[in-house]
Amino acid sequence: MEFASSFVINILVVVFLVIDAPKHGKRAWLWGVLGFFLGTIALGIYLIQTDRKVLGWVILIVSVIGYILLIIFILIAIAFLFSL
Repeated sequence: MEFASSFVINILVVVFLVIDAPKHGKRAWLWGVLGFFLGTIALGIYLIQTDRKVLGWVILIVSVIGYILLIIFILIAIAFLFSL
């Protein structure tokens, strides 16, 4: 379920980046590919690049913290499974 929701979020990020990038003189295909693979991190970087810095930094920091917490959770789960 989480994979499906993150996939939908990445698709929404791609659609936004592909539509908005030409308005700011950026390459739509490049930002679309980055948005697909990096998701909200690419969105944060894009917003910072297009002078929407506050929103960009908020999205970037929240995304990085979320990914760090996910990695920590996975490592704890693996450690717990191997300790059984």
